[in-house]
Amino acid sequence: MRREMIAATGNREKMVEIRQILAGSDIDLVTMKDAGLDLDIVENGETFEENALIKARAVAAASGKMAIADDSGLVVDAMGGEPGVHSARWMGHDTSYDIKNREIIRLVDEYCEKEEARALRHPGCEADGTPGPLRSARFVCAVAVVWPDGKERVVKGVLEGRINTRQCGKNGFGYDPIFYLPEYGKTSGEILREEKNRISHRGQAFRKIRAILEEA
Repeated sequence: MRREMIAATGNREKMVEIRQILAGSDIDLVTMKDAGLDLDIVENGETFEENALIKARAVAAASGKMAIADDSGLVVDAMGGEPGVHSARWMGHDTSYDIKNREIIRLVDEYCEKEEARALRHPGCEADGTPGPLRSARFVCAVAVVWPDGKERVVKGVLEGRINTRQCGKNGFGYDPIFYLPEYGKTSGEILREEKNRISHRGQAFRKIRAILEEA
């Protein structure tokens, strides 16, 4: 018997990724728009887990159906963990990711220059010019599912990487073009969607949730 679950997102690219990850399950994933929901959800949590739960709880309460929500973002060590939970609205919701990505590169470059001036052992770039340890960053994704009876589950996925020195690749969206994966020698904006789903923070988290849903 198939089950309907409402996704608390209006991001079209994200819905494509989620549907691919949940493909073959007994879940029929629908958007808030398809479910006739128009909610103004305030994401005021201090962690990715808190924000995911806030969204899933709001949708479950408004619909009376099972709801799923994720909160994800980019955590850059050189920026003290920013943009973090503010990733989507960092520099403003209407600011393009091209501008956001260029600003992150600028800030990380600036940080690396200062640290290198202090003669630290780890430079901003490796000998071959690829991003070095000072450019460390990670994508984090928390996924929450809330059932109509109030049951809740939250999981998290993390993908480690580095901030690239320039934007590369048109696959993916958001901060993908600047997120360099050392083991691949390219950004997450340059790898194929199928491979990205296999290794991504979102893919990790949604596979964990899929396993929970299959046992529920």
